[in-house]
Amino acid sequence: MTALARLLAERINDSGPITVADYMADCLLHPVHGYYLAREPFGTRGDFTTAPEISQMFGELLGLALAQAWLDRGAPAPFALAEPGPGRGTLMADILRATRAVPGFHAAARVTLVEASPRLREVQKETLAGQSPVWVDRIEDLPRIPLFLVANEFLDALPIRQFQLGPQGWQERLIGVRDGALTFGLSAAVPQVPDTPAFRHAPAGAVVEDCLPARRAVAEVANRINRHGGVAYWIDYGGWRSQGDTLQALRSHLPDDPLAHPGEADLTAHVDFEPLAALSQACAWDTQGAVLLRLGIDARADRLARNLTGAALESHRAAHRRLTHPEEMGSVFKVLAMTSAGAPQPPQPPGFA
Repeated sequence: MTALARLLAERINDSGPITVADYMADCLLHPVHGYYLAREPFGTRGDFTTAPEISQMFGELLGLALAQAWLDRGAPAPFALAEPGPGRGTLMADILRATRAVPGFHAAARVTLVEASPRLREVQKETLAGQSPVWVDRIEDLPRIPLFLVANEFLDALPIRQFQLGPQGWQERLIGVRDGALTFGLSAAVPQVPDTPAFRHAPAGAVVEDCLPARRAVAEVANRINRHGGVAYWIDYGGWRSQGDTLQALRSHLPDDPLAHPGEADLTAHVDFEPLAALSQACAWDTQGAVLLRLGIDARADRLARNLTGAALESHRAAHRRLTHPEEMGSVFKVLAMTSAGAPQPPQPPGFA
């Protein structure tokens, strides 16, 4: 049993079962034993690899998409070039490298990273040396200027609650202790559940998840864009009207029991994009593979391949496939792009038109 598991068991024995959301929050952000505060989660030495770590093409194309969206909207200056949950800073570094030749873009950009972990801030500072980023703790703390934001695998790590529709009505899945081990159970019937399509259309026996922090984060960004202008790209794995138990743990790049190693494994859940899209005045939604293809990843991959041979070339081709192919990340990952209702032509952000 991990140190955090012992603390959670003591808390549950004293105060009763906890929600899945409370469990996720402690596992990921506990001030002493939290996963993001105590471990190196990213890359081959960590527990998972994100798209920016797979290939520079991912960040380059998103950076050029943001720059084109900025030009389409009159090149406002200054503007916030923002990323919540920036990991090691790889995505933002690729964005800035790809856009350095766009006239006026860097001069107008106020690079702002939403990061709560002091340890990760230090890593990002090294990655972005010379770029002068500013850090804030919350999306609500972003500057109130035109906002051009990209969030990759940010929403999936926000705490979810889980509910199950049974003969007694809706019951919440809770985490308790049995025989000294953490275990799942159900609450008594709850009088009310969130009013989202996944709940309204759920069949008997369904498990439905709700992520209030995701809805709040997306709503805040949508409101900023409606007031000040801009574009946001939310990229994550998930679906439309998602149902089922999608809570999952990764440890050393392998699936793990979500209750087995609290604080020592990454916890995520699939994103339900339907209620998030409803928060925007104007949005577009598609698979990651389709968006990257429209942004020109095939041409960029061919250009990079000219200077590669042998194992490096094979690795490059594998990365291209992993990002775009339907059997890999291409269809599992989705992109939700948001802009304001009064956006100029073209109305849809790059990657969707």
